[in-house]
Amino acid sequence: MSSALTKPVSLVRDLIHQKSGPLTRELIQQPGGFGLGNIPASARPDRTTMMVCGFCSTGCGLNIHLKDRQAIGLTPAKNSPVNLGMACPKGWEALEVLKAKDRATMPLTRCAGSGDLRPTEWHIALNEFCDRFKAIQKEHGNDSVAFISTGQIVNEEMAFLGALAKFGMGMIHGDGNTRQCMATAATAYKQSFGFDAPPFTYQDFEESDVLVFVGANPCIAHPIMWERVMRNQNNPEIVVVDPRKTETAMQSTQHLALAPKSDLTLFYGLARLLIDNGWIDREFIDAHTTEFDAFAEHVAPYTLERVSSETGISPDAILHLAHTIHEGKKVSFWWTMGVNQSYEGTRLAQSLINLALMTGNIGRPGTGANSITGQCNAMGSRMFSNTTGLFAGRDFEKEHDRKDVAEILGIDVGSIPQENSLAYNEIIDGIESGKIRGLWVIATNPAHSWINQNRLKELREKLDFLVVQDMYSTTETAQIADLVLPAAAWGEKEGTFINSERRIGLVKKVSAAPGQALSDFFIFRLIAEYWGCGEMFEDWGSPADVFEIIKKLSAGRPNDITGITDYHMIDEAGGIQWPLRAGEELKDSQRRLFEDGQFYHADGKAKFYFEAPREMPEPPDEDYPFTLLTGRGSASQWHTQTRTSKSAVLRKLYPKTIFAEIHPDDANRLGIRPEDWVEVASRRAAIEVKALITVAVQPGQIFIPMHYKLTNQLTHDSFDPYSKQPSYKACAVTIRQTRGGSR
Repeated sequence: MSSALTKPVSLVRDLIHQKSGPLTRELIQQPGGFGLGNIPASARPDRTTMMVCGFCSTGCGLNIHLKDRQAIGLTPAKNSPVNLGMACPKGWEALEVLKAKDRATMPLTRCAGSGDLRPTEWHIALNEFCDRFKAIQKEHGNDSVAFISTGQIVNEEMAFLGALAKFGMGMIHGDGNTRQCMATAATAYKQSFGFDAPPFTYQDFEESDVLVFVGANPCIAHPIMWERVMRNQNNPEIVVVDPRKTETAMQSTQHLALAPKSDLTLFYGLARLLIDNGWIDREFIDAHTTEFDAFAEHVAPYTLERVSSETGISPDAILHLAHTIHEGKKVSFWWTMGVNQSYEGTRLAQSLINLALMTGNIGRPGTGANSITGQCNAMGSRMFSNTTGLFAGRDFEKEHDRKDVAEILGIDVGSIPQENSLAYNEIIDGIESGKIRGLWVIATNPAHSWINQNRLKELREKLDFLVVQDMYSTTETAQIADLVLPAAAWGEKEGTFINSERRIGLVKKVSAAPGQALSDFFIFRLIAEYWGCGEMFEDWGSPADVFEIIKKLSAGRPNDITGITDYHMIDEAGGIQWPLRAGEELKDSQRRLFEDGQFYHADGKAKFYFEAPREMPEPPDEDYPFTLLTGRGSASQWHTQTRTSKSAVLRKLYPKTIFAEIHPDDANRLGIRPEDWVEVASRRAAIEVKALITVAVQPGQIFIPMHYKLTNQLTHDSFDPYSKQPSYKACAVTIRQTRGGSR
């Protein structure tokens, strides 16, 4: 280790004054390789390089145009196997949001006297970080501090954080905000397939002759994926299962507007119809699955009459869908948050997996049970964050897994926790009970995004110490922190993301971070030194070094990437899907799993999982007669709008004011007119919103986009028992016109 690394104060100085990294210099492509659009000749860049977008899980390739080694603009990459020259509004504005005036540029600490957040030096901030967390651990035990991470930072940073916190700092508990979007899909895949393994490739959007979208609205949530659907030359049937007439439903050939949270009943009923009519692939079932006969017995009571009654879907529509699935040669089932964010999401996801398995629609082009991921690196979080699962799909509770990781990393096996971490919701419960006294939040905004928001804000007072590490100092969570650490953003650092189709893409440093902001990677490196565990991370000197460590951790696992030689190989290929094992040749940029019918359970077979539907935790009643639905608002909004609100262009593309969609029948009955201000109240809070009168929602339902800071004051904190994912999508509310009416 260099002398600078053994002297933390010198290391701070070096990192602040030498924030450029080698990756950009090595990977910049020569001039003339890509189109420069309408950039004036006087401003033409001297270089162009391609990198993966940092918003959603699609993982689009963007050409970044540089002048004097700084990004001056971007265009979508035509040679990317993901987006094929297309970009959504967020992608076009990806660089603009880096320029916001409220970027965190210096560490901030809360002044004991005034209570204000005031600038401080990195050295002081890092000492405060270590001293206060260590004091809490000394008094209350190592398990009294926890971290909540993200699906927004690169794999190399996730891995560093997970190793630093769990192995170096002695933390036991740490989870990611991926729990809010993808825990259900991950759990469903692990149980059904034996490993968290989305089987598809984006080419399947173009290959299917039947696409079934459940609780998914790719028209606005994943626009480039929808563009891939629009390229399909098979005149496909597009089926949307969603209570709301979403933008995707408006383009569908079949829209099943079922009653909220009756999905499981519908899919069990479909399974029975397929079985009763012999519309199943018995040869595939017998050779490649287990527990089918028990599943068939389970769905036997789901008669057409029962399913129609409980879902509100006509028998003819249900029969038509069953015929469509049977007649399809290449049927794919797609889902996202409408399935995942449910109190019974794991079994619901598995009901779709079961349909794919029983009809043999898996492992072939245009087929699959396919979860669409949310955040840009939620897949990386699932694989390599070392949060609630040990690196690369291992288990903290298994001795041989701990020994394996210890040997690979060259650390004492005793430094690895022997128990799994609390999940996100359990960490929140731990704060309430007094078990968790210190919390470190990295690149996420739970004071806005967490379910039943007011409860979390009340729990803030129970924390002895809250640290927020973020690119902005103005998020709702940063504003209530004791210490804010300024982090560099996408485009200001190096590393890799993994997208929905398992494609590893490259992030490059094309712009300088503002002020004294540092990449999360180097913040973790500093903390390791100040904490006193720097020697454990001697080999973790750069993101490229950690990528090599991740490769070693993946060796022999289903997500093996030892065949990826280095960042250059990823760059040249436009991204590489896992797995790619050492010695394998990369022959195709589009690769799907299970083509050989082999799954990851010990017997090589997939397993049918099923369970009776659960009652909705908070159904509508006389006092709260409406069901609240939440979801994506527009293609120009992203999560808590921490970034998208910084773009003037994006702000023009979405409603500035929070609104609720209300059916005309309900509006007429309640005397509500378009754009009236109305109060929507749940048992937890009451908020004011503007009324949007529309038939997109059914009578008895209202819809409010998730992006506005008030929305999650209403939501009910119920969770799937297996994935521990929050159920954001349905709770009981009432609505009334406020005295202000139209204003």
